[in-house]
Amino acid sequence: MPPIDAMDLSVPRPWGVWVVEDDNHARSFFETSVRRSPQLQWLGGAGSVREALDWLKGDGVAPDVVLVDLGLPDGSGLDVIAAAVARYPQCEPLVISVFGDEESVLASIEAGALGYIHKDAAPEDIAQTILEMKAGASPISPMIARRVLARYRLLQTASRPEPAAAVPPLSAGPVEKADPGRSLLSGREQEVLTLIARGFSYAEIARLQGLSVHTVQTHIKHLYGKLSVHSKNEAVFEAMRLGLLRHPGSD
Repeated sequence: MPPIDAMDLSVPRPWGVWVVEDDNHARSFFETSVRRSPQLQWLGGAGSVREALDWLKGDGVAPDVVLVDLGLPDGSGLDVIAAAVARYPQCEPLVISVFGDEESVLASIEAGALGYIHKDAAPEDIAQTILEMKAGASPISPMIARRVLARYRLLQTASRPEPAAAVPPLSAGPVEKADPGRSLLSGREQEVLTLIARGFSYAEIARLQGLSVHTVQTHIKHLYGKLSVHSKNEAVFEAMRLGLLRHPGSD
């Protein structure tokens, strides 16, 4: 009969999965999928940045996989990803978020994420996606992949950015007739939308508006919900269709 240690080595240890998601329904979905897989172990979940950071400071079981939503109520999931990778370098973060724009994807990858799935395109069996990632894959939604590729093509072909001084005031261009679509957005959301259309990044918008990056993300999340879109490009297109923005060339 082989030694006990040899027998233990023949049985692979299940991958520990920890989830940071403020939506109880989504977190329950992830938990159910993980618990169904004998190759995975559910380690628990957190619903906010503060709760997640407190958990990471503890002496719990080191996670192998961390599922993270970016739009948390008290901050950005990017902070959780960075902290998780710093605390447990071997863990592999996977983002599952409502944010589908190129900047969020690239920022997540820079923070340490190995995959990015839009919530509207989340697979029915998230456990299989986790196992594929542990096998070496980098999961990414097709819609996200297209936007990232488009972003890289744009960066390769883009000309010099216009100087900030050339940007006209936000209040320029009075509306001749009251547009019913304009009441859809708050004043701050309208300003953020205008800056998005002009190509400013989250950090630049935050600096120009005197806001935190998290607050800007919150405004953008509300914009996406009101316009029923999932990316900055779609938001600009829909806003122009509704008359919330003028075409750049229509001065």
